[in-house]
Amino acid sequence: MPQLNFDTLIIGSGLAGLTLALNLAESRRKVGLITKQALLDGASGWAQGGIAATLSDEDSSGAHMLDTLISGAGLCNPAVTRYVVEKGPQAIQWLIRQGVPFTRDLDNRTGYHLTREGGHSVRRVIHAADATGQAVQLTLTEKVRSHPNISVLEHHMAVDLITGAKLGQTARNSSRCHGAYVLDSAAGVVRTIGANNTVLATGGAGKVYLYTTNPDTATGDGIAMGWRAGCRVANMEFIQFHPTCLYHPHAKSFLVSEAVRGEGGQLKLADGSRFMPWHDHRAELAPRDIVARAIDFEMKKRGLDCVYLDISHKPAEFLKEHFPNIYKRCLEFGIDITEQPIPVVPAAHYTCGGIVTDWNGKTDLDNLYAIGETAHTGLHGANRLASNSLLECLVFGQAAAADIIGQPPEPPPELPQWDESRVTNADEEIVISHNWDELRRFMWSYVGIVRTTKRLQRAGHRINLLHEEINEYYANFRVTSDLLELRNLVDTADLIVQSAMLRHESRGLHYSRDYPELLPEARDTVLKR
Repeated sequence: MPQLNFDTLIIGSGLAGLTLALNLAESRRKVGLITKQALLDGASGWAQGGIAATLSDEDSSGAHMLDTLISGAGLCNPAVTRYVVEKGPQAIQWLIRQGVPFTRDLDNRTGYHLTREGGHSVRRVIHAADATGQAVQLTLTEKVRSHPNISVLEHHMAVDLITGAKLGQTARNSSRCHGAYVLDSAAGVVRTIGANNTVLATGGAGKVYLYTTNPDTATGDGIAMGWRAGCRVANMEFIQFHPTCLYHPHAKSFLVSEAVRGEGGQLKLADGSRFMPWHDHRAELAPRDIVARAIDFEMKKRGLDCVYLDISHKPAEFLKEHFPNIYKRCLEFGIDITEQPIPVVPAAHYTCGGIVTDWNGKTDLDNLYAIGETAHTGLHGANRLASNSLLECLVFGQAAAADIIGQPPEPPPELPQWDESRVTNADEEIVISHNWDELRRFMWSYVGIVRTTKRLQRAGHRINLLHEEINEYYANFRVTSDLLELRNLVDTADLIVQSAMLRHESRGLHYSRDYPELLPEARDTVLKR
């Protein structure tokens, strides 16, 4: 097939990718945006709570920064954190100008309702009821689809980045990215896409775990591709487990927003007794790592399948107005949150580490950027503060756009086509599903909320075996989206385990029984090929 060329190729259609595309499109004539499913199928659309930003008179950028630093357990980059929180208000104003229907509150000077979530000292989370991500994504997706300078390719999954090193170029040009090989899932062929700049905005890696709040698209694709291409990766041991995922056999990992606890929801045992005050003075409003570990502790100590989140003491109309989607979804499973507590368990939620970038989203490779959950910017440290994730997508999406626009455009070179001359169709694809299931189960058991060195070693051993099997499969058979996702998940799992093995302390989201103490100096875990 003929090579496709774009000024900028964006891989991923979450908030980071859409923000970048719209900011670029006003000055760049050819922006390509690929997504492996449909535009709205990423994790951004699943975000319920909202976006943290300094919007009220009771708040300040200094307070937002301090809350972020405390939550990050000493590993946030203070300069980056200040930069992001100070950019927050204008990022929200940009969304408002795009037409995002945030929940109004005429009694508030801002004109919008602000809620409070765990780890925040004041109300600062702007939201659209309890489906903020969906409201933002719907608004921006409509603009992206109608923009004449943006070409959208749905059901296209990146296979690998095309670098100078892969093309056998000289040392001076070997660390440059020229685009990507991309699987057109509908046609079953791999296309060659060249670009002056390539941006990884593929989200996180929650599907590496058995239980997750993430959609099926969250398979660590960008992190794995960046790593294979030669980028440094940092702090992959810090996987955030959301404390409250609906516990029901048919719920498919439905997240119960942090805002439920922010508005007075209480965590209880089956007998109705609260337990969070025993674990932290902030009780239900403690940061997510503390709440998730407390729930995990109580469940293991008492042999429980779940605990309960109770907000039934609030007026029914208040709950229906502020949490319409949670109310409706729980009711589908026979749970009336106005009268009953919600059964909940922790689940893998957010990847705090990722590809190392600078303030503009630049990676170690020339012309390659990473933004959103795929990137490690230094904002989240050892534990992300609630509702800082969408804020990061906005700020770094805009920053990367400004940096790209400031560069002189160059046409991409003619690139070699994907070679399928020595592969055949797979004979037994059941191998992929079995390996996928095995990986997610042992990652949950051995590399979960509480870790030990022996558990990590067991996981590492199994990952090595899977690597050998998958690499052999990849070398001999035509690629499919399932194979590509499994390959990326195994690479990402390996990065998580490697990072966890190197951290000989317990900090933030990484808790080790073998190293329960906090080291006096906070250091990032940086992996390099």
